[in-house]
Amino acid sequence: MADHATAVAHQFDDVDQQREAATLGMWVFLATEVMLFGGLLTVYTVYRYLYARGFAEGSRQLDLWLGSINTVVLITSSLTMAIGVHGAQVGRRRVLVGSLLLTIVLGAIFLSIKGIEYAHKFEEGLVPGIDFTYAGPEAPHVALFILLYFMLTGVHAIHMVIGIGAVSVVAYLGWRGRFGPSYHTPVELVGLYWHFVDIVWIFLLPLLYLLHH
Repeated sequence: MADHATAVAHQFDDVDQQREAATLGMWVFLATEVMLFGGLLTVYTVYRYLYARGFAEGSRQLDLWLGSINTVVLITSSLTMAIGVHGAQVGRRRVLVGSLLLTIVLGAIFLSIKGIEYAHKFEEGLVPGIDFTYAGPEAPHVALFILLYFMLTGVHAIHMVIGIGAVSVVAYLGWRGRFGPSYHTPVELVGLYWHFVDIVWIFLLPLLYLLHH
């Protein structure tokens, strides 16, 4: 278990100051992430307003069932992440590592399901610029919707991959006994990032999958 001396970097006076600086840094980083997704969602919203019928038709091409399953998977992963953070705070290593491993598994399940969705789009000829054979109503605007779908969910998936990597590192360090009641800031920060990525998906689900309902 990391003690006070090893947990505090030389540029900080104490562990509380270090934690405050790290937490502030993470919130600033998340603010930049909000601007990134905010910009993409603004573009989506403008085009959705201009081409409402085409976007509704495009939304019908998505698999709501798979999107819903992925939502349940991510919500569950937020729970396991929170349990892992609590395990670090109270010094329960098995709870910490076990919960983080479950979080990693759930994240991998999410990406696998998203991969299945992407594969279906290729099979159906719904990949603008590569293989777009949709010949139904509002075809140009459906293509724009699908393009934005790939952009939004693709950027989100990249963040999921990064999150899985970060959780894996924290899980390994937790297994090595690096975290406990006196020092668990990295676990909390990774938890913040993971919850942010989950929240982004909660916005994407209705915007993309429920548009035609």
